[in-house]
Amino acid sequence: MMLSFVSQCKLLGGYKYRDCVQSDIFKLNVVSSPSTRNWLPSLWKETFEELLDDDNELDHGDQWTLNFSYTQGNTLTTEERKRGWKTFCHLAFGNLKCPSCSKVWSSAKVTVLFRYRLRGERGVVIMRPFGQACRSCHDDTYARPGFSEEEVERALLRLCAKIRKNCYGEMDDNDVGGEPPHSKNNSKPHESDLCEACSQGICRVKEE
Repeated sequence: MMLSFVSQCKLLGGYKYRDCVQSDIFKLNVVSSPSTRNWLPSLWKETFEELLDDDNELDHGDQWTLNFSYTQGNTLTTEERKRGWKTFCHLAFGNLKCPSCSKVWSSAKVTVLFRYRLRGERGVVIMRPFGQACRSCHDDTYARPGFSEEEVERALLRLCAKIRKNCYGEMDDNDVGGEPPHSKNNSKPHESDLCEACSQGICRVKEE
């Protein structure tokens, strides 16, 4: 029996139904697999919205949005601090694919940078994922990381904990989700010369 398009969508484990509705290309929508190697901003935005709407992670009546910047750093100017901006770096497990030779690899040491602020009743988060260069190509081209749903949720839960502490004054900052277990058990040395975050002096690995 031929399954309908919607039924095929629902059969995919952890798959978001509305992703099927929003996209005309079914095969590009399998975003929940741990082997995902593509950078998917929509997965981050959707997970963030679900944490706010369904799980009430920031239940203060304010409107929060998540955006992306691929050039921002973690240094805040005096003027930015006056305007309420804060930063948070998270170490995540990511999957990467070289845009030149198509080599694939995984890393437990991918730095993700968030800038955030609350002004009035509007909160803004700006995120930047840092990439890694291919060990084989050495062409200074950074592959942008992809992340599983679990990794995305873990990072955003930690972000929400920081926001509750620094924007709403909540004292219990218990870093819900914690660091991924991969980061503590991974014995491979971090190759700083291949890390985009290291090249800008803001790699989270250096803080561990």
